[in-house]
Amino acid sequence: MHEPLTAAEYKALAQELHVPTNAFIDGAYRPAKSGKTFKSTNPATGELLAEIAACDTSDVDYAVAKAREAFDDGRWRQLTPGARKETLLKFAKLLERNRHELAVMESLDSGKPVRECQTVDVPDTIHTIRWHAELIDKLYDNTNSVGPNALAMVVREPIGVVACVLPWNFPLLMLAWKIAPALAAGCSVIVKPAQETTLTTLRVAELALEAGIPAGVFNVVTGSGKDVGEPLGLHMDVDMVAFTGSTPTGRRFLHYSADSNLKKVVLECGGKNPAVVLDDAEDLDLVAEQVVNGAFWNMGENCSASSRLIVHASIKDELLKRIGAYMREWKTGDPLDPENRIGALVSKSHFEKVRSFLDDVKSEKLSLAFGGQTQDGVFIEPTVVDGVTPASRLFKEEIFGPILSVTTFETLSEAVALANDTNYGLTASVYTGSLRNAIRVSRDIRAGLVTVNCFGEGDASTPFGGYKESGFGGRDKSIFAHDNYCELKTIWIDVSERSVDETIR
Repeated sequence: MHEPLTAAEYKALAQELHVPTNAFIDGAYRPAKSGKTFKSTNPATGELLAEIAACDTSDVDYAVAKAREAFDDGRWRQLTPGARKETLLKFAKLLERNRHELAVMESLDSGKPVRECQTVDVPDTIHTIRWHAELIDKLYDNTNSVGPNALAMVVREPIGVVACVLPWNFPLLMLAWKIAPALAAGCSVIVKPAQETTLTTLRVAELALEAGIPAGVFNVVTGSGKDVGEPLGLHMDVDMVAFTGSTPTGRRFLHYSADSNLKKVVLECGGKNPAVVLDDAEDLDLVAEQVVNGAFWNMGENCSASSRLIVHASIKDELLKRIGAYMREWKTGDPLDPENRIGALVSKSHFEKVRSFLDDVKSEKLSLAFGGQTQDGVFIEPTVVDGVTPASRLFKEEIFGPILSVTTFETLSEAVALANDTNYGLTASVYTGSLRNAIRVSRDIRAGLVTVNCFGEGDASTPFGGYKESGFGGRDKSIFAHDNYCELKTIWIDVSERSVDETIR
C-alpha cells in the first residue's frame, strides 16, 4: 500500500501535471484526423483539464491497421515468454515510479478521492500488471493421451487484435484488468477509454512504450462511444472486444459482433448486489464496517457495490445504529484532500440520475435513515434508505451512487429469494456465524462472486465476473482472464507405423 501525501502536496502535483491531449497510435501521440476535440473537465470543480482528440472511424481504421501490422510481423507475440515478462515487469516499475502523478491525474479526471487512487487503484493496477507478467512463462500447453499412433497437442495462441473498451469508474484498474492478460498473451491492443476519463490511459500508454512494448502493440483511441466504440465493435479486423460498462452498452457489442466478423466478446456489466445479514452474524460492528465500505467505496460508482442490504428483521435496528456510527468516518468533499472518502460523482448528468433516486424516497414515503443531502456541484453524501420493498426502483435498478437500500426478511429462504430477485448476478456478501449457513447461502445465490463476512472482489488470482445480465463470455482477473485472449489450437500428428513406412519408401 502506498501512503497518501498531504492535501498541499497533492494540490502542488495537480498544478505541475503535464496532461496528454491526443490519441496514442503506433507509438506516438496523434491528433484526430478530423482535428476535432472534446472537453475533459474536473467534475469536482468544473475546471477544464484538457481538450482531447475526438477520434472517429478514420482514426479507428488507422489504429487497427497499425495494431494488425504489429501483430502480424510478430514484434511482440513472437518474443520469448521471458522477454515479454521482463518488459511487462519494467512497465510495472515505471508505473510505480509515476504513482503519485497517476493518482492525482485519476482523481482530477474522475472525481475519485485521491486517497483511494493512491492506496487502492494505483497499487492494484501495478500488481495486476506484475501478476500477469509473472504468469507468462508458467503456462503450459497440453498433450493428450491418444494412443501410440498419433500425438495430439493443444496449444494456446494469442487471439490477435483486441479492442479494450473501458468504463469511467475505475479507469486505471479496469485498464490493467484488460491489457495485462492481453499483452501477456501476445496480443495487440486498442484501448477506448471512457470519454469522461481518458487522461491516465493516455499516460500509461506512453509509459508502456518507454518500457519497451513495441509501437503498434498498445494504442489508445479517444472519443465517444458512437464515434470510436461502435467502429471498433463493427471492425472486420478486430478479433475480440473486452468490455466493462453498462449492460445496455454490452448488448450493443454482441450485436456488433453478429453484424461483423463474429469477433469474440467478453462483457463485464452491471450489478445490483446484495449484502445478506443473517440473525446469527457474530460481530455487528464488523458487519457495519464492511457494509458501509461495500456501499460507499468509490461513491457507490462500482459495479460490485453492495447497494442492497438484506437483513434479518430482528437485528435491523441494531445494525443500522452501528452503520450510522461508521458513516461518520466517510467525509464528503474535495477529492484532493486525503481526509475525504467521498468525492464528486463523475458528471453532472450522472449526478442528476443518482439524485432522482432521492426523489423516489419522498414519492414512495420511505424512511431516510442517514444522509440524503447533496452539496454544491456533483456531490451526494452517503445515504441509507430504510423500508425498501422489491417493488421499489431503489431495489431493482443499478443506482451507481452512494445510496444503500435496506430490506428485511424473516426466513433463510426469503433472504435467498430477495438476493436473487434481480436481473443481475455479479457479486454478493453473506454475514453469518454459521459455516453451514455460509455455504448454503453462498451456493444458492446466483452471482459470480460471493464473499463471506467481508466485502471484496478477491485478488488478482481469482476470477471476477457475473451471472445473468452481469456478464458474458469470460472473466476478468486470474488465469481464466488469460484464456480470454487466446485461441486454442489442436495439432494432430500421425506417427503410426504405416505413416513411417510410407515416408521411408
